[in-house]
Amino acid sequence: MGTTEEQEGSAEKFFKNFGKRMDEFSKEVHESGGRLQKELEKRLEELKESAERFKKEAENKEKWKEVEASLKKAGEELNKAVKAAFGKKEEKQ
Repeated sequence: MGTTEEQEGSAEKFFKNFGKRMDEFSKEVHESGGRLQKELEKRLEELKESAERFKKEAENKEKWKEVEASLKKAGEELNKAVKAAFGKKEEKQ
């Protein structure tokens, strides 16, 4: 009967040791998951900031395109006005 008790004691030790290792593993997974989550949140925040900068730059470029178009139109109108003003004088002379 000593053999059965030894087997039960050995199995009990095995499961006790196994339980401790599983607890440690679970703790490590949880800790690394927390670190991973923090890292992912940090990366997500960086991506959001990059997207916001890109959006502002794109809006700024659109604004300057509008300014450029307006200035070009104003230049064309000024050119027409100059030609109209000085063109008639030249024709009269």
